[in-house]
Amino acid sequence: MAEAAPMTSQAELDALVCAEAPRQGCWSDEAYLRLTDYCRRLVEFTDGFVEELPMPTSSHQLVALYLYRLLHDYLRPLGGVAMAAPLRMRIREGKYREPDVLLLQSRLDDRYQDRFWGGADLVVEVVSPDKPSRDWIDKRKDYAEAGIPEYWIADLTGETVTVLVLGNGDYVEHGVFRRGETATSRLLEGFSVDIAELFDEATP
Repeated sequence: MAEAAPMTSQAELDALVCAEAPRQGCWSDEAYLRLTDYCRRLVEFTDGFVEELPMPTSSHQLVALYLYRLLHDYLRPLGGVAMAAPLRMRIREGKYREPDVLLLQSRLDDRYQDRFWGGADLVVEVVSPDKPSRDWIDKRKDYAEAGIPEYWIADLTGETVTVLVLGNGDYVEHGVFRRGETATSRLLEGFSVDIAELFDEATP
């Protein structure tokens, strides 16, 4: 089947939104991808339903980008790649997420694509205050389903970083790290994050 042509005008985008938005439960993968090709908000997709995520706060972004920079600097000489949101990641057919940070250990990995990624080796989420269960429960389940080996959860409220590693189809705790401690990765040898420095980044 031929790939749908990309939209070229705001009118086409408006038409798509008007045609699709009232019909929650009926979105297709391609309709979701076409919408998010052009909108300027974070939108995730699950089995026909789209969900617009809240605009992140400054502190959320500062923590996410601090972790992104550390991961980018670690991976670059090793041939890996780290990206920060917005970037769509396919969990499976009918489900896409937009992690705050995601990485692959090799740019040659087949999951590394231009329009969206087909998975990741590690993802990071900064907990959203509007719905913490999205990051702690929903995305934990989704990222395990996608087979992502490691999931980091940064919690601004508790000033903790929880590192989860995948085993037997579910995540187990590698560690919960607080101020005065250094978070480590089981996947990335030698990679670590000073928790005090991380959360100081978010302090005005």
